[in-house]
Amino acid sequence: MTEQVQESATPLDTAKLIAGLVIIVAGLVGFYMLGTWPIWGRWLLVLGGLALGALVGLQSYQGKSFWQFVLSSRVELRKVVWRDRDAPSTLAVTGVVMFVVLILTLFFWGLDAVLAALTRWLTGRGS
Repeated sequence: MTEQVQESATPLDTAKLIAGLVIIVAGLVGFYMLGTWPIWGRWLLVLGGLALGALVGLQSYQGKSFWQFVLSSRVELRKVVWRDRDAPSTLAVTGVVMFVVLILTLFFWGLDAVLAALTRWLTGRGS
C-alpha cells in the first residue's frame, strides 16, 4: 500500500510569498527613486526584482503548486489534436464564426442605438 504525504502551506511559505512580493515592489520603487541612473540600469533593476521575486515566490508551497500546474498544463496542451489549416472544414467553421460575429456585432450596435435613443427621450437630454 502506498501512502502519500499531503503537504500544506506553512507560515514560512507565507513569508516566502511576502518576501517575493517585497522584492518585486522594491525593484519597482527603485526604478522611480533612482532617477539619476541611466534608463537601462533602472529597467535592469526592475527586471532583476521581478526575476528574483518570482524565484523566491516559487520556493513556497503555493509557488511549487503553481509550477506543477504549469507543467501539467503543458502536458495536456500536447495532447490536443489541432486541425489541419488546409482542411475544408476548418475554413468552413472559420467562415461561420466570422459570419456569426458580424451578425451579433450589428445586433448589439442596433440595440445600443435604440437604448441610447430611448434613454435620451426619457431623460430629455441630447438632441
